[in-house]
Amino acid sequence: MRYISTRDPEVNVSAAQAIVRGLSAEGGLFLPENIPQLSQEEIQDLCPLGYVERAEKILSLYLTDFSAAEIADCVRGAYGEQFASEAIAPLAMLNDSTALLELFHGPTCAFKDMALQLLPRLLSLSAKKTGAGELVILVATSGDTGKAALEGFKDVPGTRVLVFYPGEGVSPMQRLQMVTQEGGNVGVCAVKGNFDDAQTGVKQIFTDSAVLADMTARGLAFSSANSINWGRLVPQIVYYFSAYCDMVNSGAIAFGDKLNFVVPTGNFGNILAAYYAEEMGLPIGKLICASNQNRVLTDFIQTGRYNARREFFTSISPSMDILISSNLERLLFLLSGSNAAVVSGLMASLRNEGEYTVSPQMLARLKERFWAGACDEEATSQAITSTWRQYSYLCDPHTAVGVDVLRQYRAATGDTTPAVVDATASPFKFVEPVLNAIGLEAQGDEFAMAQSLAQATALCCPKQLLELKGKPVRFPNMVEKADMRSAVEEMLA
Repeated sequence: MRYISTRDPEVNVSAAQAIVRGLSAEGGLFLPENIPQLSQEEIQDLCPLGYVERAEKILSLYLTDFSAAEIADCVRGAYGEQFASEAIAPLAMLNDSTALLELFHGPTCAFKDMALQLLPRLLSLSAKKTGAGELVILVATSGDTGKAALEGFKDVPGTRVLVFYPGEGVSPMQRLQMVTQEGGNVGVCAVKGNFDDAQTGVKQIFTDSAVLADMTARGLAFSSANSINWGRLVPQIVYYFSAYCDMVNSGAIAFGDKLNFVVPTGNFGNILAAYYAEEMGLPIGKLICASNQNRVLTDFIQTGRYNARREFFTSISPSMDILISSNLERLLFLLSGSNAAVVSGLMASLRNEGEYTVSPQMLARLKERFWAGACDEEATSQAITSTWRQYSYLCDPHTAVGVDVLRQYRAATGDTTPAVVDATASPFKFVEPVLNAIGLEAQGDEFAMAQSLAQATALCCPKQLLELKGKPVRFPNMVEKADMRSAVEEMLA
């Protein structure tokens, strides 16, 4: 399996090279030259297996320069005792036709653990295979990726991890998780701006020739833990196969039946992984893209026009507060018939004009596979309320966006196909809006509110969140977005 760039048809690298580099030199994203196919019999053979074995099977199709033993070692280390659920990604059935895929049982209580417990292991192996020097993992986060990357790479030999987050764009619990992070090879810095500012700054540093020359002279190389890195995206494909198998095993669907997936997303990586699963042969009916009030993806899927020059909203679902969705570039490449020139033109238009419009043919292909809806703050809160009252299930605000958009989809289309909604985070990471939604007054600090929520719902706050209380803040710094390069130099000094 070789990997190519979305912007340069001449680029052709191994999986290990793609994982180490993170981003292609010209700014393109790596993706597999071909999408491996599974027969229906091969998919059915996954059903009796556990999550670890399913992951080994799927990953082996993409990481062909890794041995079976290497993949098994990485996977078994990633999905072990650090997950609170033995199933790793269990399903919670709301009713006969709707399930929630719980992706938040890892060490940071968010779905990013599903990839970022595995990526450090893949990256360390890739560095050895390619002869890379010490790796500097540069991360922009809208909240959950940062902590998951810090935890995953903490004290991993041969790596340093540097995280930038929007100073006013994460929840208090997310901020605490990052600024108190332990480890001798980690650094964290807030950016005066939003996630898009942080993400753009990281991409610029990745392709800055002066910075790269200095890094090379010092025996350092950049890599990424954001979903621009294929090694971050490929583990996410696994849990769509796993969810389908679990729905079959539960009797909710018969094998071969179509299953819809609803994905609350801002950077498009999570739903792109579902698209790859479908392309591999998984029987998916519709991929339903759920946005919050920053509805740039919803508008794009509905119209074919991507317009990032719009009002930016800071919401109660902050991990989706994104206007520039990096992973959409990979989908554009596939929709254009693997045309790097088309993708380069669209990305140049986005960079220079803040928008682009795809061809009618690309839009038709997009709408064939995707449906999109958006959910404002009031509807998000109502979804938390109604899901709790009707099913005694407590959603975080991101999962609630998915629940509401599924309601919209079914009302608009009449499609009653069974559906799985990605449940992306523990409600205790966003305790204030969750308390408000279920009719309780939010008083005190995050920990007092977490205690109130636990008492009211008879649920347990994850211990890794409770343990943040009283931890010293190690990383109080905040910089202007123009000073991110200097912040990197300072953190590496």
